[in-house]
Amino acid sequence: MKTGRTNEPNPDLWPKAVARLPTLAFRRAPLLTAVCWFALGEVIARNHAPMVMLFLAMSLLCALTLASLRWSLRIAIVPLAAVWMALGLFCAEVQPAPPTQHALKTYADGLSRQVRGRVVRVRELVPQQGNSDQDKETGWWAEKEENEEAAAIGALSVDLQVDAVEEVTPDVAWMAPVTGGARMNVLPDKPAVQNAAPTGSLAPAVRPLPTLKCGDLVQAPMRMKVAEYYRDPAAWQYSDYLLAQGIGAHASVRVSKVSILSQASSELAAAKSDYAAQWQCKIFTAQNWASGRVLGYVHSKANRGLPEILRLNQDDAGMLNAMLFGDRAGLNKTQRVGFERTGSFHLFVVSGMHVGLLAGLVFWLARRLKLSDLLATLLTIVLTFGYALLTGFGAPVQRALFMTTVFLLARLLSRDRNVLNALGAAAMAVLVLSPNALFEASFQMTFLAIVAIGGIAIPLGERSFLPYARAAEHLWDKWLDSGLPPRVAQFRLMLRMGSEAIANLLGQWSKRLLPLTVRWFLWALELSLIGVVAELVMVLPMAVYFHRATMFAVPTNMLSVPLVAVLAPTAVVTFCASLVSPWFALLPGAMTSLLLHGVKGVIGRVSAFHAADLRVPAPAWWVALLAVVAWAFCCWAVRRSRNWAWAAVVTLPLVALIVLWPEHSIVSPGMMEVTAIDVGQGDSIFIVAPDGATMLIDAGGPVGGVTEAAEATSRFDVGEEVVSPYLWSRRFRRLDVVALSHAHSDHMGGMPAILRNFRPRELWVSIDPNSDAYRSLLAEAKDLGVTVRHFYAGTQLAWGGTQITMLAPEADYANPGEPVNNDSLVMRMQYGDSSVLLVGDVEAPSEREMLSHKRIAPVTLLKVGHHGSRTSTTQEFLDAAAPKDAVVSVGKGNTFGHPRYEVIERISEARTKLYRTDEFGLTTFLLGRDGKIRELVDASNP
Repeated sequence: MKTGRTNEPNPDLWPKAVARLPTLAFRRAPLLTAVCWFALGEVIARNHAPMVMLFLAMSLLCALTLASLRWSLRIAIVPLAAVWMALGLFCAEVQPAPPTQHALKTYADGLSRQVRGRVVRVRELVPQQGNSDQDKETGWWAEKEENEEAAAIGALSVDLQVDAVEEVTPDVAWMAPVTGGARMNVLPDKPAVQNAAPTGSLAPAVRPLPTLKCGDLVQAPMRMKVAEYYRDPAAWQYSDYLLAQGIGAHASVRVSKVSILSQASSELAAAKSDYAAQWQCKIFTAQNWASGRVLGYVHSKANRGLPEILRLNQDDAGMLNAMLFGDRAGLNKTQRVGFERTGSFHLFVVSGMHVGLLAGLVFWLARRLKLSDLLATLLTIVLTFGYALLTGFGAPVQRALFMTTVFLLARLLSRDRNVLNALGAAAMAVLVLSPNALFEASFQMTFLAIVAIGGIAIPLGERSFLPYARAAEHLWDKWLDSGLPPRVAQFRLMLRMGSEAIANLLGQWSKRLLPLTVRWFLWALELSLIGVVAELVMVLPMAVYFHRATMFAVPTNMLSVPLVAVLAPTAVVTFCASLVSPWFALLPGAMTSLLLHGVKGVIGRVSAFHAADLRVPAPAWWVALLAVVAWAFCCWAVRRSRNWAWAAVVTLPLVALIVLWPEHSIVSPGMMEVTAIDVGQGDSIFIVAPDGATMLIDAGGPVGGVTEAAEATSRFDVGEEVVSPYLWSRRFRRLDVVALSHAHSDHMGGMPAILRNFRPRELWVSIDPNSDAYRSLLAEAKDLGVTVRHFYAGTQLAWGGTQITMLAPEADYANPGEPVNNDSLVMRMQYGDSSVLLVGDVEAPSEREMLSHKRIAPVTLLKVGHHGSRTSTTQEFLDAAAPKDAVVSVGKGNTFGHPRYEVIERISEARTKLYRTDEFGLTTFLLGRDGKIRELVDASNP
């Protein structure tokens, strides 16, 4: 008798042979669910939205009421969510506020004061190349000369834990107790000039830099300054970066002024010291020692005698120190840009990922050595902790170590071994101790990477090809076939038949060739799947925090990861061997060099493609929320069924596309917008025409050789870190025109980054001075396909609904030497009855030339020339321009004294409203066709 059922095999007959995917249920990953509600509570506390809190509480109570009517056993989930949210809110509210070091900053007032403190970190600052394209105006503070000398000859950077600062009054001075952190750049003394010295006499010896140790109590006269704060939306703040390291102020001091107090005083200070800071100092010392050993091998005779392909150079040492010990000081800018463009920067600098990879490798090796779970877990934690100390024990590494430890312990104690539940436990532990970590890129990216791999990619592989990869192992053990599903068992049978056929043709040695090839192919496919899913999930944080869409990240990482997997242990062997002798490290050093140059070659070729790096604005908040919900759906769908897994496969690229989809830029239609971007002591003017066309005039940059810290000089770029984030915050992806007034570094320094990030259609310049940096800029523009146009006085053109007239320089003007201020391109933009005069850094001679040709007429808005210098904005020029408003771009507390008092007086007497970027930050002017002007000074950061 037929029952209508087909004779299907019972899947319960093979429960152990295939990894069965459990559904994503609350009972299987309760801690992951808990940490999500906990994080939501912290988000609410961060935004201080009481109405939202009330609404959520009401919603939860309503849901509890409705649920109780039908699902009595599931009621607990709703109030439990409320409990976790409340706990998250509580932890966020009770966490201690980060120290602002306000007491120490009050002494950064320009006065020279005695400062006493203990050494907590010592680093050497390498000399920098001189910059001929800098403004040559003399500063009015002594530190300007000292900073330039520090950049030229190098210095010693010393971080102090301050305990006292001199309080100066007209009558008396005393050491007032003050706590905080100060960074002191110690400079060599100047050789004394001996006018009466006989010919051939030796110059006096320069006093060497001091040898300082952790805990030394030192005292020196300092003119402390606070790091510059850029008041622009989304700008990266170096002051916040220093504050996170415990540094509130910085100064430069001559070596002869530094006093190391007596040993008794040092011991007394150590007794009162912060032992955590002293241990941190010892960790930094160990890190510097390790980096120095690598550099010692690079400069050794053994290494220098090798062929170039097998020889490590200075740049290679910088990469190895960053990869092994987290010391990024030796990474040059070209290397950083290449790695960032290809999405492979994480492979070559110590981060949370390195800690996780090391822990995974140690744990895998321990299990291969047949160690128990307990011993393998303890060994992994101990070795990972030691490595974290050697890397400097930075905040991301600390969090990664903590998460790794909690993850391993949760795995050890849990019978279920659920990856997402262990991730929830690790994330919960981090957020309880440091609620602010939720809003940091490193935590979010680490969390999302694990979700992408363990929550989506691996389950997708289990739904598709991973059972076949495991089936290709132990192929000749036929008893295993009985415990496999029919399709997998048939796959093993076909592999055996194919292997026997190949063996009949090539011999018995080739019998294992086919299954080995299949296994390698399927494991490579797994690596590809993990890479693709991870990159699709990483699209959101990469767009939000780094404004990048790395198009070639997957193939680049697939090529680089295997090389790095061999390179890292080889580099460790090289380091260990160099501790004995450079000759012992010769063979592993040559192998390290060969692998490293191979990786650099791959990265260099891929990064050369313009499409390798697409810069994008951050998406709107609702897009980010949609992406998070979609990823949660994918985690659920891949565990539900094969059909739902296909829905997840479609959802992932769709969400990535939505994240990267262009949005409308934020503009004021029908108005001419002129925005003075706060770039410190430099210039950057952004203009949006009435029809939406965009122009950026100058992009700021460094002023001479001034450097605030060794770590920031090699990678801080005002065009990348300040100007570009502002443009992205307004959702601009491309610019129509970029104009360079003249080739001084404080106007041109950020320009290369702007060209790469926004690919303008045209670059407007005036004359071509003798400047290597300027020639490099033109070469960059040519490489990017940007049209370069030269303009001179008298040129007129229509642009974006406005009329532009060039007023300077003259057509016959030439400057075969270094750039000067009078090279500046001056333009007047007219929109109806409104006009703006943009003068760059022109000085009195150029102003007189324009006045003599009667080119200056009254304007609505004037960009004050040369940051308000006394050599510009003469009375005659100001009278002819007669602006309603004026704006000057100037750095707060700059060493030039800009804007000069006499210039401010002239503008005030002309009844012109003056706006300064050092006081107002980013300032926007909206000019209407009717000649009216509206100022917006509240668009900058608070």
